[in-house]
Amino acid sequence: MSDRQTRATSQPAQDLENLASNALLAIGSRVRQLRNERGLTLQTVAEMTGLSASLLSLVERGKTSPSIGTLVSIAHAFEVHMTDLMPGAPAPLQLPVLRHDEQRVFATPEGVNRRILRDDRVRGLEVALNEYGPGGMSAESLLHHDGYEYGVVIEGTLTVEVDGQSYELHTGDSIAYDSSHPHRITNNGATEARAMWVNLDRA
Repeated sequence: MSDRQTRATSQPAQDLENLASNALLAIGSRVRQLRNERGLTLQTVAEMTGLSASLLSLVERGKTSPSIGTLVSIAHAFEVHMTDLMPGAPAPLQLPVLRHDEQRVFATPEGVNRRILRDDRVRGLEVALNEYGPGGMSAESLLHHDGYEYGVVIEGTLTVEVDGQSYELHTGDSIAYDSSHPHRITNNGATEARAMWVNLDRA
């Protein structure tokens, strides 16, 4: 392969890396802005979420890709929706139908794709379809935030840890718990798992 072909092949990959880096910096800047607007220290936010102050610092500086669980916990600490941490994200339209290609999808390094089916900020409701790859998890550590959660496994097996208890859920099983209790969702299986998750801002 010639040098020109090598450069042409590597350019798209480099462009993707630049986009990802810019996105992390934008999210970090938004998190810092919201924290400063509320007069909160990193340590205070750490105590509110169960995250470490060092991790929060890395997020604010765009040095790490936060998990969905991390973003949800930070958003709840600031009393905003997770999508509000994405600079420039348009306010969700409250239309009767939200087409598949209009739904926002977030991917995390922990192996989870989260498709937002409905983000109803007026009623404090979020409905998501989560896909967990083998070994995928909502977060590396147990997190907590305000609200209440309902989940149902559509395919595969998930392990849900809540307040020191571990529950193995199979296809068709459901779970509900207070989000203020430390929790984490993990796919310990060898195949993908899919689940519908409903998050309420208020219990």
